[in-house]
Amino acid sequence: MKPRIIVCNLGRTGYKVFRLLRQQGALVVGIHHQLIPGETAGDIIVGELHAASTLTAAGIQQAHTLVIAGSDDAVNLSIMMQARVLNPRIRIINRFYNTNLGDRLDQALPNHVSMSVVKLAAPVFTFAALGNQAIGQIKLFQQTWLIREEYIDENHPLGGCKLSDLWEDSSRMLIYYQPVEGERNLVSAVVSGQELKVGDRLIVAVQPRIRQKRKSLIKKGMKILGNLKQLQQHGRSVVMGGIVLLAIIIIATLTYMSTELKISAIDALYFSVGMITGAGGNDIVEKAPNIIKLFTVFIMLIGAVVIGIWYALLNDFVLGNRFKQFWDAVRIPQSQHYIVCGLSGIGMAIVQQLHASGYDVVVIETDSNNKFINTVRELGIPVIESDTSFRVTLKASNINSAAAVLAVTFNDATNLEIALKAKGLTPNIPVVVNYADPDFAGMAQQVFGFEAVLSPAELAAPAFAAAALGGRILGNGITGDSLWVAFATSITSSHSFCGQQVKDAAISADFVPLYVERNSQTIHGWDLLEVNLSDGDILYLTIHATRLYQLWRNTPSQLMAS
Repeated sequence: MKPRIIVCNLGRTGYKVFRLLRQQGALVVGIHHQLIPGETAGDIIVGELHAASTLTAAGIQQAHTLVIAGSDDAVNLSIMMQARVLNPRIRIINRFYNTNLGDRLDQALPNHVSMSVVKLAAPVFTFAALGNQAIGQIKLFQQTWLIREEYIDENHPLGGCKLSDLWEDSSRMLIYYQPVEGERNLVSAVVSGQELKVGDRLIVAVQPRIRQKRKSLIKKGMKILGNLKQLQQHGRSVVMGGIVLLAIIIIATLTYMSTELKISAIDALYFSVGMITGAGGNDIVEKAPNIIKLFTVFIMLIGAVVIGIWYALLNDFVLGNRFKQFWDAVRIPQSQHYIVCGLSGIGMAIVQQLHASGYDVVVIETDSNNKFINTVRELGIPVIESDTSFRVTLKASNINSAAAVLAVTFNDATNLEIALKAKGLTPNIPVVVNYADPDFAGMAQQVFGFEAVLSPAELAAPAFAAAALGGRILGNGITGDSLWVAFATSITSSHSFCGQQVKDAAISADFVPLYVERNSQTIHGWDLLEVNLSDGDILYLTIHATRLYQLWRNTPSQLMAS
C-alpha cells in the first residue's frame, strides 16, 4: 500500500507540492484554511492548520509523512508540534525560513527534515545569471552542480551521439534519460551504445565553473583612485566647508602679519588657528589697534560658526551614512559585475553565492534598515541605497558594462519595472526576474522576453515532493511530466542491492547510478557499473519518483542524508 502523505498549508509552494505528488500517483491529502476552487472536499480538509481536529480529519494518525509548506516559521512550528503529539512516528518535511532553527530541529527530532525555499531556488537564479539554463541543483562530490535538461532537436550538438561516449565525461554526469520512443533505462542504453535521437530528453548535471581569481590589491587601489570623482557628489559639502575654514585662517594669518605687531608667519598662523578653534594661543592683540581688535572679534564669531558647521558635516560624513555611501560608490566595479536589485532572502542568498564564486557584485536596496545590508557590507560588497526602479540608480551601478541584472525584490510588479528599465538602458544585458506566482512566471517570460523569469515556489516544489516520497534528497528535476529524485542509500547486508552488480541492480530497479563511496573513495564511470555492492558501501543514484516509494518501503532505514 502506498504511504499516505499530508500537505499542510496549500499556498503557492504547498499547492504546487500537492499537485505534483498527486500527479506522481501518491496517496495525498491537503489541509488549507479555505476552499480551493476546482478541488473536491475529500482531497482538501478545510480548517485551522494547527488544530488537532483538522489534522485528525486529514488522517494524521494513519499518515506516513506530513509536509508543512507555509511561509510562517511560527505557524509551521505549531503544526509540527501538534502533529507529533497526535502521531509521534510521523515523518515531517518542514519549511523554515530560519535555517539555523531548522538545522537544530533536525538534530533534536527524529524523522524531521527542514527545507528552505530560498536555499533551493537561489542557486538556479545564480546559474541563470551566469548564462546557464538550469532547472535545479544537485549535491555531488561536495559541490553544487547545476542540472540542465537537453532536449534533442535537429540542430542539437548531442544529436546522434552515443550515450556510452557521454558516460565517461567527468565534467558532465548523466542523471536521467527519456527516449522519444518507448521506455528504456539509461544504464541499459549506455551499455548497448544507444544513440540520442530527435525528441529524446536527457538531464545532465554540469560541474560548477572554476572560481575566478580575486583582483589584486593594486588593481583594487587603482579602481578606487579612478572612482574618486564620486567624492564630488558625496563629500562636496565637507570639502566646501573645509575650504571656507581654510580661507578664514589664511586671511587672519595674513592680516596679523601685515600689522605693526611684527610677528612671524608661524606665530600669526598659530594664533589664528587657536583663536578660531578655541584651542587658545598668545593674546597678541592686546596692544594692537582697535581696528585689529574689531577684526579679531569678527573673525572669532565667523570662525566659530564655520567651524561648528564644518565639524557637523564632517561628523555626518564619517560616522553617518554619507561615508558608507561614498565608500560603496568608489568600489562599484567598472565592468562584468552582477547587479542584484533587492536584498530579500533570495537576494541575499544569490549575493553570497556569486561572491563566494569570485564574481563582482553590486547591491541596490531601497530600505536602509534592511537586516542584510550590514552583512553584505562586511563581505566588502558595495551597496547603493536608493529606489531600485529609478533609472539614475541603475546608471550609478554601471549597468552599461554589467554582466547581468537580477530583480529579486519582494514585489512582483517592482521586479518587472526594474527589468524593463534595465532593458531600456541596456537592451542586450541579461535580466533574471523573481516572480512569486508560479502560474504567471511563465507568462511573464513569454510576454516580455526576459532571459529568465523564475518562481521560487516552482523551483522548490519538486524538492519538497521528492522529500515527501522518501529520503533526504540530494537533487531533483522534472522532464516532461516525470519527476526524478537523487539520493544516497547505505548498503547493508539486508539491503536488496547487496551482492548485486551495480549494472544489474540499475537495470532491474530502473535507477541511474551516479557513484559509489567505498572506504572514503569514490567509484564512477565505467568502473561503477562493474562494482559488486557490499556492506558499508554508499550508493548515490537517481530514480523516478513513482518508484521511489517502493524502494523506500522495502529498505526504509537505508535512506540517508548526504
